[in-house]
Amino acid sequence: MSTPTGTTRRPEIDTSEPLRTILRIDGWSTAVFGVVMLAAAQPLSGPLGLPTAWSIPFGVAMLGGAVALGLIAGHPRIPARHVAFVIAGNALSCVALLALVFADVIPLTGFGVAFMLVGALVVAVYAGLESVGLRRLGAR
Repeated sequence: MSTPTGTTRRPEIDTSEPLRTILRIDGWSTAVFGVVMLAAAQPLSGPLGLPTAWSIPFGVAMLGGAVALGLIAGHPRIPARHVAFVIAGNALSCVALLALVFADVIPLTGFGVAFMLVGALVVAVYAGLESVGLRRLGAR
């Protein structure tokens, strides 16, 4: 009986797992936010200054985004181009939220401004974390 020499294989490190986790967290938090925007559109309208006509499309878009994030995160091998699209979407969302605050398009209350600024920060953090994950994904 002979044993092969020099053929030991190192276990492959799955660099996609941290990225998969952040995509899932992004997806779940987006879904929760979308449900809140839909279910509480009317009650939040006063405190935020966000008209219901804006909350409903935001909520629907959030739910669509959550589904897309879940599909990407569930893919056996996460496609880099899909992650790049997610990063671009989060960056665009951040810019859009900031524009809504500073362009004074909607009569937001102080709480509404804080709400939008926190939302912009959250999507910027997700974009940053997903960018790091994408770089690691490309390094494998």
